[in-house]
This record gives sequence, structure tokens and C-alpha cells, in this order.
Amino acid sequence: MMRRFGIAACASLALALSGCDGLGGGGTSYEPQPYVQFENAEWTRDAVIYQLNTRQFTEAGTFAAAQEQLPRLAEMGVDIVWLMPIHPIGEVNRKGSMGSPYAVKDYRAVNPDLGTEEEFRAFVDTAHELGLKVILDWVANHSAWDNPLTVEHPDWYSRTPEGELTPPEGTDWVDTVDFDYSNPELREYMTGSLTYWVREFGIDGYRADVAGYVPLDFWETARAELEAIKPVFMLAEWQTRDLHARSFDATYAWGWKEAMQELVSNGGGAGAVRGYYLAQKTTWPHAAYRMTYTDNHDQNSWDGVASEIYGPAYEAAIALSFVGPGIPLIYNGQEADLERQLAFFEKDQIDWKEGQYDALFRQLIALKTKEKALWNGSHGAPLTEVPSDSSDDVLSFLRGEGDDRVLAVFNLSPRPQTVSLELERHYGFYTDAISGNAGAFDDDTLVQLPPWGYRIWTAEKNSAL
Repeated sequence: MMRRFGIAACASLALALSGCDGLGGGGTSYEPQPYVQFENAEWTRDAVIYQLNTRQFTEAGTFAAAQEQLPRLAEMGVDIVWLMPIHPIGEVNRKGSMGSPYAVKDYRAVNPDLGTEEEFRAFVDTAHELGLKVILDWVANHSAWDNPLTVEHPDWYSRTPEGELTPPEGTDWVDTVDFDYSNPELREYMTGSLTYWVREFGIDGYRADVAGYVPLDFWETARAELEAIKPVFMLAEWQTRDLHARSFDATYAWGWKEAMQELVSNGGGAGAVRGYYLAQKTTWPHAAYRMTYTDNHDQNSWDGVASEIYGPAYEAAIALSFVGPGIPLIYNGQEADLERQLAFFEKDQIDWKEGQYDALFRQLIALKTKEKALWNGSHGAPLTEVPSDSSDDVLSFLRGEGDDRVLAVFNLSPRPQTVSLELERHYGFYTDAISGNAGAFDDDTLVQLPPWGYRIWTAEKNSAL
């Protein structure tokens, strides 16, 4: 009877299991499955993102003027140009004289202050000719009050208990009104708008504003429809693992930025960032791109409290954003030592000059491109810590194996360090990625680091001692 029961069980589970042998079972049900269910576009594997605020990027503040700067960005080595929202801006309840680009008046038009559709198309075409990709900032969660959809499709919007239109709950975004994604017609319209810019203008993907405010199944459907047109890159302004399964290549690494700010503000050493990387390695899929950054349009390192948070650790934070796991972001003007938070609702042109960090960005981009161990997600290597006698203050790690190793040592404290690396996993011959000097690591090697200092080395061929 027991044998007959086992055979019957095999038959009933035939669709779920590829084989069954008594109590032992078999087949593929216990095989690990990848969490991420799509392939990243090949051009994203070693990509660096550059955020461009068209309004503030040039004196004219137009696509045509920004287009003239694209050769410089290509020569710098960035790969993906993220344009902040390009659509017409609402006038009702507008903030400031120029309004927020995140108060969208028409999802299928361009802001005339930035130029014409033809000029935007020329911008995208020129970027592609230079080997750059272009993604648009997309505001799916809310629109401007005077977006025609509020009149043509009032049922697409959330309402107060009194039946009134409302900004997104719990925000001060009073210049916008909240969408209601329980309406399938809204989902169809918004997905059609996303595919419109890919199909008609050839853009290469999106940065999704407050992506977590919009239902996950909407993004999953939208990603599938976009991929039917061409391979795209999708960045979510959010920080949850489930977004990576079927919709987004990248999410914000807010935890990384917060950890860096914590250790600089309290002088507590490397523990906060070590904790971030440990959590990333153990609880997030390796294939997930996490966007690491020191600056963006609403969090700028040089303004107010933020400048106090980073201070002398700014360069180390930039370097770690490139060398640690993650897809790095450069905010327009960082390479010119932008020293203020750009105005959000007014004209506030970047003061372009030769910045002290320009050469560093170029070196780090070239390093990330050359060293496959530093590529994004599963295309790169995980972080393996190299213990040291200074681990409280120093984060030292390897990425890669053999001759493809990158070794990094970061003093994440305001105290000078003389570091002795432990174990033997890092032994070998290396070249300093910044200075170009060669050297070897063995039992007797010590690394001298000033407060907030760092060193990065790449393994030489036949690098083992």
C-alpha cells in the first residue's frame, strides 16, 4: 500500500516535480531560483549615472544648450544621463516662480521652457551617437492640479472623505494631486505614456519618482511592455527588495548614505557602513543594483547640515560609492565643486569651473569600467572583508579573485591609522589605482592612512605571492 501511495503521489505532483522516488523525491523543486526575473541591458553592467537638471545645467536652461555639453560627459566616462522631469509644469498652486518639475501638467509633452520636441529628440540622438543612454524622471504617483486629466478623468484621482482632490497623503506637495491606481484606465494611460517616450523618442528607461507610492504590479506590467520595445534601464526612488524581481534594475541605497552620514557625524568608525554592506550581502539579491551617491537634487553634500555631515570625509565617500557594491551616481556640478543646494523652484545656474574632484571622478569611472569586479549587481563581484587590527575604524575589503582582485582600505574615522591586514586572502602584487605605484602585500605590510584617508589597489597579472 505504501508503494502504491508513493506512485500516486508522483502522479498527482507531476506538474510540480520532474521526478519522485518514494520518500526521497527528486526533480528541480529544491533548486535555487534567481530572485531577479529579467536580464539587465548589457550597457548597464558597468554603468555610471549622471543626473542632469536641464533648468540649471546651462545659462539658457534648454535641451539645445545641454546637448553641447554631452561630448564632455561622454569623455568624462559616464554612461547614463538621467534628465529631471521634462514635462510642462502646472501653474495652479505652483511653488516659486518656475514651479516644481515634479508637478506634471502633460505627460506626453515637453516643457517649452526647455525647448521643443524636435530639440529634445536631437538631444537624445546626439547622446546615442556619443554612446550615452538617456533616462527620464517619471512622476507616476501624482500630477499637477491643472493637468487636463483632473477634468477629463476625475475618477483617476484620490479623494478626501469630503470628495475633494488631495495631494499625496502625509506630504507637503501642495502643488500636486494624488492618483488612484485602483483604476485600470489610469494604469493603461500611464503605461502608454511610458512606452510613448521610448517608442517615439528612443529614450532608454526611467527614474521613477517615489516608486513605492505606486503599486508594484503596475511597475511589473510597465516593465514588460517597455521591454517589448527595447531593453531599458529602470531606477526606482525607493528602497525595497521586491521592486527588483520584475520591474527595476536599481533602487536607491538610502541606507548607504545614512550610514556614511552617521559615522561622520558621530566619529564612531566603520561599523555603520560595515553593517550596511553585510545587510546588502545577506538579505538583498546580488543581482540588484543599489544606487550609491553623495549628492542629488534634494540631498546636496555642500548645503547646510549636509556639509557638516561629510566635511573631510567627502572624497572618501565618493570613492567608496564607486568601489563598493552599487551603481554610482554623479550629480551635475559635483565635478565643478558645486558649493550650494541648487534652488528647486527658481532659475539657479551651476557655476561651472575646473573642480578639484573632476580628475577623481574620471579616475574612478575608468577604474570601474576596467575592473569587472567593480561592475554592477551580479555582473560584478561581492564584497569580501579583509579583517585588520583596526577594524573598528577601518573598512578593508576585496572584490574579485586572483588577478581580477580589487583591494580597498578606507579609514572611516577622524583618527589616523596604521593598518595591518590579517589572514592571507589579500596577499599579492598590486598597483595603486590612483597613484599608479606598484607594491606587494604580505604579512609585514602596513597601510598608513590619515583621517578619512583611503587606498585602492588592483591586482597585477600573476599577482599571487
